[in-house]
Amino acid sequence: MAQTYLPLYRKYRPQTFKDLIGQENIVKALSNAINLNKISHAYLLCGPRGTGKTTTARIIAKSLNCANGPTLEPCGECPSCKDIANSTPIDVIEIDAASNRKVEDARNILEKIQFVPVNGRYKIYIIDEVHMLTPEAFNTLLKTLEEPPENVIFILATTEPHKVLDTIISRCQRFDFRRITTEDIVSRLKYISEQENIKITEDALYTIARSSQGGMRDSLALLDQISVLDAEKEITADDVNDLLGRLSFDVLCALSETITDSKAQEALSLLDNIYNKGNEPFQIVSNLIQYFRNLLVVKNCADRNIAAELTQLSEAHILKLKEQSQNIEPEQIIYTIERLAFYSKEIKETTNRYLWLELCLIELSSNVKYCSYSQLLERIEKLEAGITSNPAGNDIPLGNSVFKIPVPNVVLKKEEKKEFVDERHNQTAAPIAETTGEILEEKQETKEVAEIQHQKPQSESTIVEQTQTDSKISQAQSVSTDTAEVWQGILQNIESIPSRMFFFNLSRPVSLSKDCIEIAFMKDIFVKQAKEDSKNAPLKKAAMKYFGVDNINIQIKLADTEFQDAKDIKPALKKLEKKDVEPKSASVSPSFEEENAAMLNEEMSHLNVDENTPQTKTSVPDDLSDQSKMVMELFNGKYID
Repeated sequence: MAQTYLPLYRKYRPQTFKDLIGQENIVKALSNAINLNKISHAYLLCGPRGTGKTTTARIIAKSLNCANGPTLEPCGECPSCKDIANSTPIDVIEIDAASNRKVEDARNILEKIQFVPVNGRYKIYIIDEVHMLTPEAFNTLLKTLEEPPENVIFILATTEPHKVLDTIISRCQRFDFRRITTEDIVSRLKYISEQENIKITEDALYTIARSSQGGMRDSLALLDQISVLDAEKEITADDVNDLLGRLSFDVLCALSETITDSKAQEALSLLDNIYNKGNEPFQIVSNLIQYFRNLLVVKNCADRNIAAELTQLSEAHILKLKEQSQNIEPEQIIYTIERLAFYSKEIKETTNRYLWLELCLIELSSNVKYCSYSQLLERIEKLEAGITSNPAGNDIPLGNSVFKIPVPNVVLKKEEKKEFVDERHNQTAAPIAETTGEILEEKQETKEVAEIQHQKPQSESTIVEQTQTDSKISQAQSVSTDTAEVWQGILQNIESIPSRMFFFNLSRPVSLSKDCIEIAFMKDIFVKQAKEDSKNAPLKKAAMKYFGVDNINIQIKLADTEFQDAKDIKPALKKLEKKDVEPKSASVSPSFEEENAAMLNEEMSHLNVDENTPQTKTSVPDDLSDQSKMVMELFNGKYID
């Protein structure tokens, strides 16, 4: 009868500690524990798949139960060693926690744990994938795991230690297995290939090692699979890539060059050939992401040894990537990776995967090449220098393109230019805008003034005096208009309508700035009301919002003189409404007086105060109370029922 074929990963499973690959620290710790007879009652072995967790557990069992043991080199001839090697031991019980995860299975372990070993010194329980146990099963083992019988050892293995209860981890000696390096895997594969007479190139071995992601078992399984392709022909990296459905380095290099060189047609043609060979769209995008990642690493690593370690590529491939990276900026590589990652998600979820793959390549290969930061800065400097030296609007050459400076189609009069410059200097936000009606109105006023001057000739001194007076009036009106605009903006930001009407009708601004606002009232009673929080707080909040500051000082005082029409703020506010000046705050409607007309009439009817008409006090009836007399005195003798 022919002997049963053993897969390579089972045939070449390490039998002693010295055969373990890539776990030197763990081997050293366990070897010293056995030599010093410091054997723990429980071990927790953690790490990725194929890194030697179960193998290490079996080696521990063989070392402890060998007839010559405890020893680091089991004989392999005694009944205990043979049973463990053949996976038929009596005293070493292997349990798959994925299928024996219930609390009843844990209780079954506790029932059998009381029996003494048959052939060896210890009864060893190896629980694989221990994270699959239920919390109840964990809690059942908790007490026994902490204080088991003297001849019982628990070895727990898992790929997901974060799912194991902390109470279990605290009762075990934990060993974390790391991924095996590519060099160690290739070295082991070379040895096995020589033993099995497998003809394979070193490049193919590296391809196998990289595809296994640090797992020795996966590498041996792939080597075993590819060894039956052709016994007479040497196995190459292309054969491995074809078996795995991966793209070769040369194909990825050609495809990436069509992307970086913005050759969409060649990219689609190459993609069609790749797809017809049976490569899946998701796998193609994944390979491209890995390729551009390696390209980015090589571009940012001056040391080739570090680049080789990070990318796990051969020297020839690193040189090729280094040459290609000189014609592409890191920003473009990062952008390409981001877009590939986006399309990988879309391809994974859609039904028409090839369509999305074509869209991906068209987008990436249709983009214009990126400019480096230094090139962008250089172009910006040229643009700024050109604008400074070409105020007339001449064209500025920028590389292969020409920048046209737009010439504003605006003609301002001398006075308007001065006003515009002054406003820009003061950093005001209100734009200068004049409508056709305003221009006609200004021309009409100029015509009327000319007619008056023609009809009534004046002496030279009178003309000079009149000119100075007109200049002062013009400046006063300008200041009044600016103050009115600021005051209107502040009032529009007052959220409380009664407070807004109170300040609009009864107060006049004295000075307005970002640091301090000073307003005046005609009567003491209004000054007192304005200083209350119900009135002062909304005004302060509106002023801070208008000026964009965190705090502002509000000063309330009694007016020194009667409000005069020449200095009054209301005509200026009405003039602003005429010109339809845009409000400072967009949160309040521009039609200020229309919105609050009803509230204004109601409040003024209660107050019954006419600011332009002097009030005379009337006599107070004797039969009224003191409070009524005070009210009549405050409101100029008008009694309110």
